[in-house]
Amino acid sequence: MFLGSAAYARGNRPESLFAANRDGEALFRLFWAKWLKKCKRRRFIWPSSEGSLLFPRFGGCAITTAPVRTQGKAMTQTLNTFRSGPDERGRFGPFGGRYVAETLMPLILDLEKAWDSAKNDPAFQAELDGYLKSYVGRPSPLTLAQRLTEALGGARIYFKREDLNHTGAHKVNNCMGQILLARRMGKTRIIAETGAGQHGVATATVCALFGLQCVVYMGATDMARQAPNVFRMKLLGAEVRPVTSGSGTLKDAMNEALRDWVTNVASTYYLIGTAAGPHPYPAMVRDLQKIIGEETRAQIQAVEGRLPDTVVACVGGGSNAIGMFHPFLDDPSVRLIGVEAAGEGLDKRHACSMAGGRPGVLHGNRTYLLQDADGQITEAHSLSAGLDYPGVGPEHAWLKDVGRVEYVPITDDEAVDAFQRVTRLEGIIPALESSHAVAHVLKIAPALPRDHLVVVSMSGRGDKDIATVAKAMGAEALLKEIAS
Repeated sequence: MFLGSAAYARGNRPESLFAANRDGEALFRLFWAKWLKKCKRRRFIWPSSEGSLLFPRFGGCAITTAPVRTQGKAMTQTLNTFRSGPDERGRFGPFGGRYVAETLMPLILDLEKAWDSAKNDPAFQAELDGYLKSYVGRPSPLTLAQRLTEALGGARIYFKREDLNHTGAHKVNNCMGQILLARRMGKTRIIAETGAGQHGVATATVCALFGLQCVVYMGATDMARQAPNVFRMKLLGAEVRPVTSGSGTLKDAMNEALRDWVTNVASTYYLIGTAAGPHPYPAMVRDLQKIIGEETRAQIQAVEGRLPDTVVACVGGGSNAIGMFHPFLDDPSVRLIGVEAAGEGLDKRHACSMAGGRPGVLHGNRTYLLQDADGQITEAHSLSAGLDYPGVGPEHAWLKDVGRVEYVPITDDEAVDAFQRVTRLEGIIPALESSHAVAHVLKIAPALPRDHLVVVSMSGRGDKDIATVAKAMGAEALLKEIAS
């Protein structure tokens, strides 16, 4: 159904892996680094898409074109922006695309057509905005982490509180948009995959709201460590199907959901939760999640009078991070940092597909993957169920290669420490996924000046992770005593 990395290695390659000139790409990276350094010194804000700077076309850079007239003749100018992707084939540079079997291609093309129509329909957008406000609870707050800031003694730290959304995470932003699209397409049965369970809960929630049948695929390993979310999904009326193949985690759940989709094409809509998969899913999920970054831009400027200096978000598949980063991509004064799950360490078991992987094809798109010498996908590991995916969304892969976003590793132990510190200092129990982002802030904030503004995407709440953290801390006995 979807071409895997090994199949890609045997010759199922895209038409052009690097159509962009490699020298041009290197030049662009050098230019960007120097420009960013200059902007940080001068606190200069590069205008967004409303006023992008003009540059020649460097390799690997997203380009939009606009007609201009010179002496009565029409010509095209190139506007440099990181926000115009993907191209018409669903590519972000050499990443992304649609690597699917012929049986799935009609479904993908129908979905793309439906999404293009919906996102340009004011009535659809108005309906979505209404549900996001009245049902999801948007906008989510931007909270100053006062005690954490004081404890670290450096940068001023804010949390973007996606944990306060209905269902407890950012996942519902995407689910609300896609469920409205599914209804628009006449679908009556919804399937989804889930790792930490937050996407499954959000999908089950919107299905209950609109009275649609819901089937959620979840790895058996993840079901064991995320039992509260499994119970929530069942309470909401969803059928939760355990997946025992492979490592019993997110990758395997996605495989089973894809098999279901191709078998039940007429009635079924596949509601993917991460910014991966074949085009148009990565772009669609990003477009539905970018409300996170759009709200953050407005909120931080209202409070501080300027944009943040640094924005940090955890990265598994990458939906929360791309939603936060995308509105800031054309602002070189804003440093963007994605935090991957280093698990037990980069030399042991981990889930850092960009730090420890290489390009390949999985689940319908080309991106960075954890794989062995033969191109077979290797198992990812993280204490956080939402981050143990062996790949990453294709837009993140491209942003890494062009140097716009930094991606760094955080281990399980570092994430657990951050989980405890935020809970005790701020009275906020963060998801283990979000704790990875906070852990990196704990490293960098003390050395930053006090007027440096850091925003962390608090992607979800950590109630679901209490048992996992207790086990990691060796506090299982205490937890059982409290429960009894």
